[in-house]
Amino acid sequence: MITASSRRAISCILLAVSAFLLSGCTNAVATRIGVVDSTPVSADGQSDYSAVETADYLLRPSDVVTITVFREPDLSVQNTPVGADGMLSLPLIGSIKVDGLTARQLEQDIRSRLKPSLTDPKVSVNVMQFGSHVVTVEGAVEKPGMYAFKPGTRLSGAMSLAAGPSRVAKLKEIAVFRQTPSGMAVAKFDYAAVRAGTMMDPVLEPSDRVVVGTSGLSVFWQDLLKTLPAFALFTNL
Repeated sequence: MITASSRRAISCILLAVSAFLLSGCTNAVATRIGVVDSTPVSADGQSDYSAVETADYLLRPSDVVTITVFREPDLSVQNTPVGADGMLSLPLIGSIKVDGLTARQLEQDIRSRLKPSLTDPKVSVNVMQFGSHVVTVEGAVEKPGMYAFKPGTRLSGAMSLAAGPSRVAKLKEIAVFRQTPSGMAVAKFDYAAVRAGTMMDPVLEPSDRVVVGTSGLSVFWQDLLKTLPAFALFTNL
């Protein structure tokens, strides 16, 4: 049986929780109508991040390609992965460096290497799987993990792959870690602003790591609610 003092205590807790949750709602960023902001915020370390998709895809290790030499099935290969060293082994040609080439550039390279043996060789290169494109999403998301993604996928896409932020996510504290020639870089994004169109939604790069922050206060209230009797939430206090 719940005593009067217990009911008053529960009532105070629920009112405090409601006030806290409502205060969080009032901080939401209004959606901007029109062109989405794609300007990097240098103060947040976003200078090397871009909202522009790469026009020509460059092959990377672990990508899977199919190379067809017209009327030469013995010289064609199906679903062949690019090695960790960026090399690809082809019939008659041997191992060649393909890392950093576009599909069209690789076609031209193979064609030039086959010309001594074939008359006017016709070559086509198709990327079957973007095996190099994996992003790690961790922190306050519903389904943390490593996910394959298509070229051109943005931060919002990574969040969707992880089933979105959890209820305790601190949306202003989204960190994206990226390996650069100078070392590991990190940039901070306000995901509420990204969704509203007032902050850049960066295009992901292979091996990016997205860490979604949590609010300690939110975690505290969530844990506190779990300790309350279930029926207390539905009792007239």
